[in-house]
Amino acid sequence: MATLCRPSVAVPDHVITQEETLALARETHADHPQRDLVLRLIQNTGVLTRHIVQPIEDTLRHPGFEERNLLYEAEAKARVPGVVRQALAHAEVEPKDIDLIVYVSCTGFMMPSLTAWLINTMGFRTETRQLPIAQLGCAAGGAAINRAHDFCTAYPRSNVLIVSCEFCSLCYQPTDIGVGSLLSNGLFGDAISAAVVRGEGGTGMRIERNGSHLVPNTEDWISYAVRDTGFHFLLDKRVPGTMEMLAPALKALVAQHSWEIPQMDFFIVHAGGPRILDDLCHFLELPPEMFRFSRATLTERGNIASSVVFDALARLFDEGGAADGAGGLIAGFGPGITAETALGRWARAAPMAAAMSN
Repeated sequence: MATLCRPSVAVPDHVITQEETLALARETHADHPQRDLVLRLIQNTGVLTRHIVQPIEDTLRHPGFEERNLLYEAEAKARVPGVVRQALAHAEVEPKDIDLIVYVSCTGFMMPSLTAWLINTMGFRTETRQLPIAQLGCAAGGAAINRAHDFCTAYPRSNVLIVSCEFCSLCYQPTDIGVGSLLSNGLFGDAISAAVVRGEGGTGMRIERNGSHLVPNTEDWISYAVRDTGFHFLLDKRVPGTMEMLAPALKALVAQHSWEIPQMDFFIVHAGGPRILDDLCHFLELPPEMFRFSRATLTERGNIASSVVFDALARLFDEGGAADGAGGLIAGFGPGITAETALGRWARAAPMAAAMSN
């Protein structure tokens, strides 16, 4: 049974605080008719710090889509290998042991995908399968876990490497001044993460079931407009309320597994914003403490898109993990509106002597 092992996570060195974000918004949009509303919304995100790949003065420039995408590629190639090596070490596997690489990113474009470059430069086998996922946005972290689980179910004893590379700051558009766009400017951060799903062995979440749910007729609630200047992020004001529609889907998946949500031990969910977590507490009837890892990610790093679930899971590992056999849920939410959810139990690797005696 496939086990999601300890993720590796890295963030760039450049930091912007909430105070600096608010000061920039006041200065840059001094005449905006809804400036005070935007400032309140940014304050209410609870995002205190974010990490970005460039100094803020460079981030605020727009040199053109081509130059930004070249920077995306250069930064990905510089930063991803170290994160991958650490994820492989966490899972106690080598590049030659990996059968599939799932690469998720919605903040830049490469063809061939970065998966081809990783295979050519990091010692992965030339027959390693590749699965780039670009258009599921923040839900792609959950989707990557689920596709890894599917692969390991179809091909037992296989190992899958998941890589998430999100440089949200490279999507900043100075001409987008709608409330949703200005809120996004104070919400999103940059991060790289990786994790291995092992077909056999490993410590982490042993995945037992996964599922996907799309809320009908919400395609335009989260989307990109692709223009000469690049990706323009569009966020509908109804998005914060989507947990009322997605919580029943989470409950249904848990019920299919003959579990009940109040009896589950850990929850790793996409922290798109504070209301997402608050509403999950309400609709799933759970105490706020159950989402502390996702909340910490949001506070310290902002919404880091598909990397959120891996950063929050890494925090669970940092706390010592869950008890052996503890039941949990991982869920990513994103465009569609889509939820990608996995259920499983915490599993600790058997000591080597015990494993050999069996």
